[in-house]
Amino acid sequence: MFQKAFVKLEKEAAEAVLRDVNPLMEGSPFKPESTTILGFELPFYPGYKFLDIADYGYVPEQQRFVVHKADNATILNWTNEPIYALNKKAPLVLTADTVTEYVRFFFTYVRGRHGRFRVAENVDDIAWKEEPPPAARKAIGKILAPVQLTKKNRDGSYDLILQMMFRDSLFKTAAHVNRDGQILLSEEELLIEDMPVLDDVLGQ
Repeated sequence: MFQKAFVKLEKEAAEAVLRDVNPLMEGSPFKPESTTILGFELPFYPGYKFLDIADYGYVPEQQRFVVHKADNATILNWTNEPIYALNKKAPLVLTADTVTEYVRFFFTYVRGRHGRFRVAENVDDIAWKEEPPPAARKAIGKILAPVQLTKKNRDGSYDLILQMMFRDSLFKTAAHVNRDGQILLSEEELLIEDMPVLDDVLGQ
């Protein structure tokens, strides 16, 4: 799962971000006085930050995830389109050190038409309805593993192995990441099905 330590932006930096983001918003803009922005650097987009922007002046709060550098903002919308467009513009820089981070990022902020694929590297990455029994937790923990880079190809693409959750099933898959950031999954192997997890859409 894509997890990083966020840092809160100071007032002046936050206002500069909103000047870039608000013109791209559909509907109500973010209000500087009630908005909090948290961010961190993205190693595969040099010079860019990933931002979690939340305006608590609305009920419920208005939240957007944005990839940003000065005068350049991309609002993520849970499809692959803004990410693939940004890959060309940024541009995307994939190395043996950054490709696993990119894969985690991609599947955290992209949802497919039939559901969401979630990278699962440890038991805590799984959205359980209730905590599994210790024996089950231990058994599942032995199956899970960090995203593994298996090959760097001459054309600049990469091959990886990862475990993913899709709905209530855990499976293992190969992932081929093209140099432009397109990800292709293959060789899916079902590991566990009918797991007691939260519905990705309903959250229950």
